[in-house]
Amino acid sequence: WNLKAAEIVGYSSDEVMGRDLVDDFITPEYKVAVKEVLDDALQGRDTSSFEFPLFTKKGGRVEVLLNATPRRDAIGAITGVVGVGQDITDRKKAEGELKRV
Repeated sequence: WNLKAAEIVGYSSDEVMGRDLVDDFITPEYKVAVKEVLDDALQGRDTSSFEFPLFTKKGGRVEVLLNATPRRDAIGAITGVVGVGQDITDRKKAEGELKRV
């Protein structure tokens, strides 16, 4: 969790550490898919350009584009997941507007 993630969703690092990302911050319809992406990374498989919504602290919804990659130690053992997310909420809204035109 970094400063940009905190800015986007309104939760500080202290508020999210130790909490379950999927259970606490993912909308119900995406819980299974997001868990699969994270599990895949823990098994050594990268995922790129995965779109899903996150809950904000104020109860809103932010659309995220995620790339998930396994994090490895010096000998190559998987030690976690590196997730790089991008807020694509404005882009998704613009796409929706174009479809209505």
